[in-house]
Amino acid sequence: MALEARPLPPSGRQIELAFGDQRAVVTSVGAGLRAYSAGGRDVVDGYEADQMSPGGRGQLLLPFPNRVRGGRYEFGGREHQLALNEPEAGNAIHGLTRWAEWMLVRAEPAIAILEHRLYPRPGYPFSLALRVEYALAATGLSVSVRATNAGTEPCPYGSGAHPYLTVGTATVDTTILHVPARTVLHSDAHGIPTGTAAAAGTEYDFREPRPVGPVMLDNAYTDLERDEDGLARVELRDPEGRASVALWADASHPYLMVFSGDTLPDPERRRSLAVEPMTCPPNAFRSGECLIRLDPGESFTGRWGIAADGAA
Repeated sequence: MALEARPLPPSGRQIELAFGDQRAVVTSVGAGLRAYSAGGRDVVDGYEADQMSPGGRGQLLLPFPNRVRGGRYEFGGREHQLALNEPEAGNAIHGLTRWAEWMLVRAEPAIAILEHRLYPRPGYPFSLALRVEYALAATGLSVSVRATNAGTEPCPYGSGAHPYLTVGTATVDTTILHVPARTVLHSDAHGIPTGTAAAAGTEYDFREPRPVGPVMLDNAYTDLERDEDGLARVELRDPEGRASVALWADASHPYLMVFSGDTLPDPERRRSLAVEPMTCPPNAFRSGECLIRLDPGESFTGRWGIAADGAA
């Protein structure tokens, strides 16, 4: 059967979800979150249907989040070389599936489930069966990502997501930020971690909510403080207290990246905060830190979500 040749948006099929006053749009390209609003206001700073996702907005980062230095890593006694899709820094970045077409396998008014088979390729000669579920409910948006090793040998795996959160402020400078993390990772000029340090007493300490101000954030956090339900929550509020949004992540995500967009072009620069749940830190394919090893047939599932105005 020939492929249909009619024009489609750059992000593919647009899958619209609705629950009460919440609206979300999921894309078939990359199974990303293009838009999410609640109560008539945007809580995700997304992009238009006629755009490619800029700055990684709303994308899933599979089978590795963030960067791999030089794109080179060793696994199972073999060396592998990923394509360097961040050539100016000499890195591989944000995985292998964000520009791939995913198949919609279930669509309901408030639920969308998409699947993708990642086949072996140079740099990642492994096979994964990937499945993501987006669901709207009274508590907000939840996202569940499952990866199954569909090959015949063990494979390395990590996952992340790249939503940009907004509370309607013109820039992130006045946004009140709460990051419940005791440790921050510092990186070199190429975005590769060079070490960890206590967040306490530094400009990266947001355990007590305070304005972002002029701080330039492009840092991973760990040692996350979790609520009684086991979830870590990063919260943003506008300075007048009229709007808030929280991103939550389950225990499978011991790292959270916070990015203030300083390297983005205008008008996207410092317009919103990317809060990225990650199962492992940047460069995990090389360092092995929190890297997930999946044996043939083994699965791994992680959950995260977004709630507006403290619904979660």
